[in-house]
Amino acid sequence: MVAAGEPMKNKPKQNQLNPNWVQLQQKLKLNSSKSSRTTKEEDTPKSILGKRKERLDDESIDPQIDPLIPVNDDSSLTDAVAIDCEMVGVGQGNKSALGRVTMVNKWGNVLYDEFVRPVERVVDFRTKISGIRPRDLKKAVDFWTAQKKVAELMKGRILVGHALQNDLKALLLSHPKKDIRDTSEYQPFLKSGCRRALRHLAAEILGAKIQSGEHCPIQDARAAMLLYQRNRKEWERSLKDQFRLKKKQNKGKKKKKLKNEDTSNANHAIIES
Repeated sequence: MVAAGEPMKNKPKQNQLNPNWVQLQQKLKLNSSKSSRTTKEEDTPKSILGKRKERLDDESIDPQIDPLIPVNDDSSLTDAVAIDCEMVGVGQGNKSALGRVTMVNKWGNVLYDEFVRPVERVVDFRTKISGIRPRDLKKAVDFWTAQKKVAELMKGRILVGHALQNDLKALLLSHPKKDIRDTSEYQPFLKSGCRRALRHLAAEILGAKIQSGEHCPIQDARAAMLLYQRNRKEWERSLKDQFRLKKKQNKGKKKKKLKNEDTSNANHAIIES
């Protein structure tokens, strides 16, 4: 209590903040809260959808894997080999002669790849298609050396290729029909009963682009071999079925022939009697 007669003391007033200072503090608090929210958002992992989108973008820029690249480096001689030849023009230019021959094993690894010097003088190198240039044949092997080597490699083996009759004709070689697997003649590869180009089969079935310019016999041989390997079970099964059917037909023809001979002999016997 205040004693009577004593003057009354005023309570000390609280210091009042400057309005400008209050506004500044509020702005600082607001910026601080925004900064904390931004930090949290950065630390928070992106949604699964975001990750998926990034992954798809990454995949879209990845180069497409070439299916014709061998999966290993095994260059051993296998039960099946593929061949492809490039030709040059001799004589008047319209006659084809062997200019390069390539053979690969079932993995697509190269067994033999040589430029070949034809017996006759080359008058047209057919570079736009064959890829062969005059310099390539200067140190090329002679025809007979290449022929001998190819014959050794394919002997007793399944021979794979596209339009093989052209390659064998250029090599002056033959091969047992039962061991030939020609991608130009395989029934499922035909279109309306017509043969198709190797580049079309490679693009449609293998997703591989070949022969867009100068031909590469290594690529072409690999394409033929991969077409065969991907369809090998069905291909071999169809050949066995064809063999059985042909054997049955031949057996029927033989029986019919014997029956006709017996009938003819019987008629002769009646006439003679």
